[in-house]
Amino acid sequence: IFGKGYKNWRSWIDVEFRTRVFSTKSIVTMVKEFKENEWALILGGSRGLGLASAKKLAEHGMNICIVHRDRKSELDQIESDFDEIRNCGVSLVSFNKDLLKEGDKNEIISDLRKSMGQGATIKCLLHSVAKGNLKPMVEGEHTLINLDFEITINAMALSLFDWFKSLFEAGFFASDARVISFTSQGGRRAMRNYAAVSAAKASLEAITRNIALEFARFGVRANCIQAGVTDTRSLRMIPGSDKIKEQAVQRNPFSRLTKTEDVANAVYLLCKKEAGWINGCILPVDGGEHIS
Repeated sequence: IFGKGYKNWRSWIDVEFRTRVFSTKSIVTMVKEFKENEWALILGGSRGLGLASAKKLAEHGMNICIVHRDRKSELDQIESDFDEIRNCGVSLVSFNKDLLKEGDKNEIISDLRKSMGQGATIKCLLHSVAKGNLKPMVEGEHTLINLDFEITINAMALSLFDWFKSLFEAGFFASDARVISFTSQGGRRAMRNYAAVSAAKASLEAITRNIALEFARFGVRANCIQAGVTDTRSLRMIPGSDKIKEQAVQRNPFSRLTKTEDVANAVYLLCKKEAGWINGCILPVDGGEHIS
């Protein structure tokens, strides 16, 4: 041990052992908490909360399938992010298709069975769809109409049940599966220009609760994560988003916004076996923003 000129065993540990073990990234990625045949299917996972969650789950050994809808001009950055997931040593399958179209959904589910392989199951279905109308109800050039509500609720709420039911009937889910959706305080608080999205979030919470109730006997746990104000592209599309961020920092006990990584950590925790008794909840992940 001391042939290289180390004075004693302590100096050898400091230089050789610590450098080789604690500074080697591959050692970290070798630790896999999930089974090799377990997958997370993420609806809307090419950016924001969905992407951050995909990366976090991949770090701990979960195979990833992402369904997204993006323009060709955005695909280079998206593929770069997907490469980060592949570098975790897991399998990644992605579909750049419209998850709201019945034909595309059925095609994806058919292809997914082949891509996942024999005996593979979906451990986690994560709903991270952000597609809604942000219009005022009155006094604007373009105000909300019934169709705006229908489009938004279908995209941001009903799509969860549609995909869940199709996957369940096809026998994809693991015996201890997790269904996770993203909601916000806007589902229970009135905000200008947010009425359609608010209605969708309230519907999403109701659907998630009933999945938790009616599918528990099949081993499904379903929960909503209520993320704090997070600086994502979806937030920046809301009129007055800068003011929303400013107020959130003032309200938050930690005086900062929620990060996508904060929410991804909660997704990972809910997927662990120790979270098996958490079901039908709305879990605030906001550093305490909601209490003030």
